[in-house]
Amino acid sequence: MQWAAQNQLDELDFAVDLTLLSHTHEQIQIKIASVAAVSASVDLNIHMGKTKVLKFKTENSNSITLDYETLEDVESFTYLGSTIDEQGGSDADVKVRIGKARVAFLQLKNIWNSKQLSINIKVRISNTNVKTVLLYEAET
Repeated sequence: MQWAAQNQLDELDFAVDLTLLSHTHEQIQIKIASVAAVSASVDLNIHMGKTKVLKFKTENSNSITLDYETLEDVESFTYLGSTIDEQGGSDADVKVRIGKARVAFLQLKNIWNSKQLSINIKVRISNTNVKTVLLYEAET
């Protein structure tokens, strides 16, 4: 990339989370190939190790490929802070969020057991340190 006579940028790294949705195996293959072609045209590469496939309510067991390499099938993944799985719905996401909130709660055991802190202070600590973990990036 060149933006002035003496200044040239030889390497450009770009990271993005991208989710492609399709109703058929053929459609997703076309979309993946299209994204790969456009990316290559601007010298961006798709990281094969980070590219995953989640099949939702499908009988099709055919592999999805990119540049003749099979992409890894996964049962769940995290996208923008939410857990998405093969079952759909929000059960997996809720379980993960409750688990994280539980860890945050247990880390504050000394606070909860303290006789020196009022209930009001403990509620405020809970709201700022536990509730925020539970609701972080949660859809409404």
